[in-house]
Amino acid sequence: MESKRLPSEFYRRDDVVAIARDLLGKHLFTTIDGKVTGGIITETEAYAGPTDRASHAYNNRRTARTEVMFHHGGIAYVYLCYGIHHLLNVVTNTDGIPHAVLIRGIYPTVGIETMLVRRDKDKLDHRLTNGPGSVCQALGINMRQNGISFDSDSLWIEEGVQVPPDQVVTSARIGIDYAGEDAFLPWRFFVPDKIFI
Repeated sequence: MESKRLPSEFYRRDDVVAIARDLLGKHLFTTIDGKVTGGIITETEAYAGPTDRASHAYNNRRTARTEVMFHHGGIAYVYLCYGIHHLLNVVTNTDGIPHAVLIRGIYPTVGIETMLVRRDKDKLDHRLTNGPGSVCQALGINMRQNGISFDSDSLWIEEGVQVPPDQVVTSARIGIDYAGEDAFLPWRFFVPDKIFI
């Protein structure tokens, strides 16, 4: 079957907000320890680099952690939140412009049994991959994926389903009260799982 992976041009556009919206409905997959898991992206948040107070790279802050954000679009930025949860971001734009999209939720479609084991759950429900930490745990994503391409053998994104514009919900991003007025930017996008059932 022919691969329908997203081309590099998809990630290297300059509008991170549009990319965050466009990622809805795309398929995110991993192959970890020989097991394929994945699902349809249902929730994202955009982070616009140097001008966005909510971004790790605000004011072009370059650290060991944020350096990967300054690379060309189409690679993964993974970080550990509160020392507990890994969070997956899609780096966008071109070299030197640290834009990224946080993947906050997916609708699980492939390798559900493996995801249940990773999440220590007995049955499938909406909490399996609802939230960015849950997504990473279910898909087996950790710091080993930091900096790798979304066109790799272990992590990739493919074309998916067409999400009707009237099904996309927009809101302010979550958990960024420290970002001042930028906390109110409508840069979170999500679709209800029920449209995929």
